Formats: sequence, structure tokens, C-alpha cells
Amino acid sequence: MKIERIRIDKAKFDMVDFAKHPTGFSLVYEPGSRKPTSAYAIRIYTDEGVTGGYVGGNAIAAAQVRMFGDYLIGKNPLQRELIYNDVKRQLRKFDKMGMGFVDIALWDLAGHAHDASIRTLLGGWKTRLPAYASTAAGDRNGGLDSPEAYADFAVACKDLGYRAYKLHVWDEYEVAEVVRTITKVREAVGPEMDLMLDPGCKLETFAHAVQVGRACDEANFLWLEDPYKDTGISIFGHKRLRELIRTPLLQTEHVRGLEQHVDFVVGGGTDFVRADAEYDGGITGAVKIAHATEGLGLDVELHTPGPAQRQLMASLRNTNYYEMSFVHPKSSEIGRSQLVYADDYRDGLTAIDSEGCVPVPEGNGLGVTYDWDLIEANTVETVEFS
Repeated sequence: MKIERIRIDKAKFDMVDFAKHPTGFSLVYEPGSRKPTSAYAIRIYTDEGVTGGYVGGNAIAAAQVRMFGDYLIGKNPLQRELIYNDVKRQLRKFDKMGMGFVDIALWDLAGHAHDASIRTLLGGWKTRLPAYASTAAGDRNGGLDSPEAYADFAVACKDLGYRAYKLHVWDEYEVAEVVRTITKVREAVGPEMDLMLDPGCKLETFAHAVQVGRACDEANFLWLEDPYKDTGISIFGHKRLRELIRTPLLQTEHVRGLEQHVDFVVGGGTDFVRADAEYDGGITGAVKIAHATEGLGLDVELHTPGPAQRQLMASLRNTNYYEMSFVHPKSSEIGRSQLVYADDYRDGLTAIDSEGCVPVPEGNGLGVTYDWDLIEANTVETVEFS
């Protein structure tokens, strides 16, 4: 089998009731707003008529494919390890985001070639995954705008069936308000719900991270993630933070690739390990990170929701929760790709069952059917390799 053609479509959609924070970075709730956003869709075609596809990625990932797209033509799409290592070298001067975008589509293709789900190809066994509600960033527009609002939403998520809840707080914050929020949420949900905090590297100083971390200690949080503005990459800084607080750290979302993840863990910079199939070399790369983490006796937690994440998590022992990200009390919006499915697959606040779990798609490959007609109708740019 050989790859004959690759097509990447950039499609435009609107996110409803969300807009950029005035800082220009975080997406925050803003009722009545419509924010244009892009979805990138890749299809890989072979000489035997087997295809693979994926919708995700970002502008950087799609741009990087231009650096190795021609290399893929004529290659055996089932030789993912060879492709992983060749492309890894080609992108060695960059963040390698393009690897994941292509690799996930190659795994989808492999599933169709072998008449099996990715979970099955990976030796997986899980059919349902426990999820945690991972909030959108804090806003000042009547949504997640106060400690009480976060607490009320945590209770609502618990009532829906979620077993865990993660807070993303405000871009412009006061440490005292963040500390009150941590305390209020724990008081509201009681001791049995797992709680986590992800400031998204917003805390200005190491001192703020220590103060917030100690509040997490008092509230018995499961983990503290990417707290301050080193942007999640300082091994020494997080090792020192671990020495000053009791709450476990979850790091490595902003560290790219297998070797860097292992270095971060061995260097003492984290307790839980973050991996992302889009960011870390695809499913191929994320599996390597998960198994390396298992060898070190730790757990890996997968970043963001999606069919690739479900298939991957279904094959891993050393993992705890599926991240249902970007949930909000006043919006059902969860991201750019919710319109792209032609079947009943979905993510979002109410996509869990009564026990707080999501199903693992059963079909071949990723197990989902994309609405290619809709994607093409919204496409504004196409790149092909042949």
C-alpha cells in the first residue's frame, strides 16, 4: 500500500457567545458574540482505495505539513514508526506540531485497512471513560465571573454526573480571589469530588504559584497544572514548587516530544504527566510518552477531548480522566469542530452519561464519520500533495 495523495482543507466556522479576552489571548464568554475560528481537515488517500482522515490541528500544524508532505507520497502509510522518526528529524528545528496532525490520520487509515478501531490496534479494552468538567477561562460577563459562580457550576457538574472538576481562572486576577475560588468550590462540592486547578501559566510570579498551591493543599486538590508564567517549561522551577506545596503538579503540556517529557519527569519537575496526540507526535508519540510514564511508575493525563483521545485513553492503564474541556454554565459551545461529525459523536457539557463517563467510538479507525460535504462547503483554502 502506498500514499497517493494528501488533501488538507481549512474550514471556517463561528464560535457562538465567545470572544477573545481584551488581552488578546484567552477565549472568554461574551453573550451575543460570534468568533470566527478555523478547523483543519486532512485526508490521506492510497493506491488501494483505503483512506484516513482527521479534523483538528491548527495553523502551525497545517503549515508544517508543507515541509514533509511530498516526502509522504509513495510511502507505506502503515509504517508509522518510520514516518514518525523521519519527520521528527525533518522538523527538529521546530515544535513538530505537524507530526501529530498527520499521524492521527495515519492511525485512522490503519484502522480502516485492518477493519478495526484504533483502540483495538493498540490492544485497548475500555469502552467507557470517566470524564472531568474542565471549565472555560474566567470572564467578567455574567458567566464564570466570581468564586460563587465557579462553585455553583461545580455543583451543577456534580449533579450531571461528573466525578471531577477543573478550574481555569481569569487572565486578570487577584491572588486572594483565586484562593477564595479554590476554597468556595471545595466547600460547595464536599470532599468526594476530585478538584484540579489550571491557571494556564497566567500567574505572574513563582510566589503567586506558591500561594495558590498552598490554597490547593488546604482544599485537597488532586493536581495543580501549569501555574505560572515560565509557561510550564522550567524543570527546576517546578521541582522547587513541588518541594514547597503538597498538591501534586501536572506538567508537560508545553513540552514537546518523548525525550523532553522523560527529561522533565526524571528531573523532578512534575508528578502527573501531560500528553497530547496533536502536540506530541500523534498517537504514535503519545503512546511512547504514556509507556515511558508507566515505566517511571506515574500516570499520564491526556489533553483535551476528541475521538483520538478516546481511542488512546481506552488502551492505557495509567490514566484517570478524560478532559471535557471548555465547558461553561451559560454556553453549550465547546470548540471549533463540533459541526464536523455526520454521526452522533459529540463532546460538551452534557455528553456524559449519568455516571460521568463518555463512550469510546466502536467503528473502524477513529470510529467517527466526518461530514466532508459540510467541511468542504465551509472550506476557504485547500492544499494538496500528490
